[in-house]
Amino acid sequence: MEWFQMYQWEVFIFLEIASWIFLFLFLLLRYAFDRVKIGQIFLLLFLLFILLEGILAFINYQQTGEIETFQIVVCIFIIYACTFGISDFKKLDRYIKQKVGKWRKVDLLTEKDRAIMEKQQNPTYIARRYRLWWYMHTIVLIIANIIFWQLYGDKATHFLSYIQDWSWFEQETIHHAPYKHEMVMNIVRLWLVIYVVDTIIAWSYTFFPNKEKGE
Repeated sequence: MEWFQMYQWEVFIFLEIASWIFLFLFLLLRYAFDRVKIGQIFLLLFLLFILLEGILAFINYQQTGEIETFQIVVCIFIIYACTFGISDFKKLDRYIKQKVGKWRKVDLLTEKDRAIMEKQQNPTYIARRYRLWWYMHTIVLIIANIIFWQLYGDKATHFLSYIQDWSWFEQETIHHAPYKHEMVMNIVRLWLVIYVVDTIIAWSYTFFPNKEKGE
């Protein structure tokens, strides 16, 4: 399957874009045209394409025999779809109901929908939600680094020494780095930058609450 190795990223991007189009069509048909059964077909296609992404990552692993960037990216998207993606889907669902309801001049929102939308404008709720996300992000980051250390760690040097001395972060080589795998080191460096940005953003809602930061 050499063609897959050549076009694996194109196939993944196609599946990802198509899956979100199917999801949007599901909501549109459900609320705008009352075609619930037809809409469910697109929902099933969405789930099928997510499953196909996982199969592609597994095929890639079988062909290469090692963990590569492609597999990690696919896994991140799948984990997102199964966790925070559900929350985003519900948010999109309420948004479509609100917009389609105005267009059809019908109130499609339930009392529960309105209560959730009002709560999501509350600065206290927003700050709590972002803190929860930061806690989860921190736990995942720690677990990932424990796994990376077990698989690719520089056992000759204690891990705490790399925490005390961050000179390795700016080095392009892996000669003096906690992980002796170039791809893993690049992932860790990028992840740490994202984590710092996420930390600043997440806690800004706690220390500097502002109603304008509502969703």
